[in-house]
Amino acid sequence: MSEKSLAGRKALVTGGARGIGAAIAEALTNAGASVMIGDILADPGKETAGRLAKTGAKTGFVELNVTDDAQWEKAVAATIATLGGYDILINNAGIEITSLVVDLKAEDLRRMCDVNIVGTGLGMKHAFRAMRPGGSPGTGGAIVNIASVAATIAFPAIAGYSGTKSAVDRMTRIAAVEAGKLGYGVRVNCLYPGLVPTDMGMQLANDIVAAGLAPDVGAAVASVVEQTPLGRLGEVGDMADAAVFLCSHQARFITGAGLPVDGGMGT
Repeated sequence: MSEKSLAGRKALVTGGARGIGAAIAEALTNAGASVMIGDILADPGKETAGRLAKTGAKTGFVELNVTDDAQWEKAVAATIATLGGYDILINNAGIEITSLVVDLKAEDLRRMCDVNIVGTGLGMKHAFRAMRPGGSPGTGGAIVNIASVAATIAFPAIAGYSGTKSAVDRMTRIAAVEAGKLGYGVRVNCLYPGLVPTDMGMQLANDIVAAGLAPDVGAAVASVVEQTPLGRLGEVGDMADAAVFLCSHQARFITGAGLPVDGGMGT
């Protein structure tokens, strides 16, 4: 892929303040795209946007609760106004609440469904409306939804999270078919990231210990590595590079696909 494979492209990255989202935003700017950071975390989001702007990239920040329809409308409008267009959506915002099935709480399940499923669905809805012919700007584009390896394996203590990420996978494929058959000019794919030692990833490791599934965090992490053929945890850059690829011209004939970026864990 060329160094500036996304030159001229305009992206909105949800959950872009930190972790995988921030890494994807950085990779997009490195590939030549302009990027709007959307997040409920205003200060870290503005800091990330400011850091990227110092590299010469065109960036901005918009406060976005992905469960809110009206905030999506404002975020898309702000992206178009700030960047001068909109043709990439990275649906990255998500939450994980660890629990054994025997201890599941209704409120936790509803919260994960609201952010991970409703948030992803609303993002695709508003991206389609903006990117399809007749939209503003109506130039087509690419959507990358962030699912998880949890959608492909049976990993203990994350039944609710796995369910929501499996839903992201199914929604991705249906959205891709609709976009193709209705002539939107928008490709829709998803990533299945493996465990990455971000704040969320390490919280999961701690939660696994608390659930009695590992004696300590080191053992919890080692168990994941043991299940991973490439023998290591993922890095945020691994996920970011895959997202850039799916947004690029090199992936022009790929839609409705789920790309595992898990070191083989889901094999």
